[in-house]
Amino acid sequence: MLVLFVLLGSSALGRVVYPLLSEHHRSREVIDFVRLVIAMLVTFAALVLGLLTTSVKASYDKVGTDLSSLSISLIQLDQCLREWGEDAVPIRKRLRAYTAATIATTWTDEPRPPGDYYPTDVPTIHGSEVEGAVLDDILTRVEFDIRGLEPHDPMHSRLETTCIAQYERLMQTRWRLIEEARSSISTPFFVVLIFWLAVVFGAFGLNAPHNLLSCVMIALAALSIGSAIFVILDLDRPFGGIFTVSSEPLRHALAHLSE
Repeated sequence: MLVLFVLLGSSALGRVVYPLLSEHHRSREVIDFVRLVIAMLVTFAALVLGLLTTSVKASYDKVGTDLSSLSISLIQLDQCLREWGEDAVPIRKRLRAYTAATIATTWTDEPRPPGDYYPTDVPTIHGSEVEGAVLDDILTRVEFDIRGLEPHDPMHSRLETTCIAQYERLMQTRWRLIEEARSSISTPFFVVLIFWLAVVFGAFGLNAPHNLLSCVMIALAALSIGSAIFVILDLDRPFGGIFTVSSEPLRHALAHLSE
């Protein structure tokens, strides 16, 4: 909305300034030169918008891929603990608690996972991040419990090594996902882009005929640019907004952990 108002305001300013210009500044040579400069700025702005869209879409897809990898790591770790036997049942419960709490606190607009085995005092994250201090503590206790298991035979010794390796792989994926979920757009760079677009729309106001159709087309162009900026910003927040990464991979993992 801010970008939309800036672009419309710049266009309106161009319309206001045009009658104040002298005939020398409204000559055909000057208008042609202004159009040449604006064409250059339009090319730059279009290139930057395309690069931003490609970058945030690639980052968004990477988050979705890593979320699937996190779900696979949870399932593999749970399977390793399942093979250990009864001694690992409390650890598997903690793992289920972590998975369910992550779903409940990250996708706050979706139904919570059924069951009461996850902590009810986990603070809501409102989609801004995928982790919190309480969830981090749950995984830390899972690690301590795994390392505290006592192998009774060679098979359990191998299982202990496998479970620790699975846990470390889980943590690597988790931290990579946390870092990728952060905004990657540079604010100064974004401000420069908006400045370019404001100059372009100001020139539109200078050159456009003073009739209703021209006003409608400028408004539609500003709305289109504003919607493109909205999509870019929304994709840059993969766990919030309209284009939210699906929770299905973690829900699928939770279903496996609950079996």
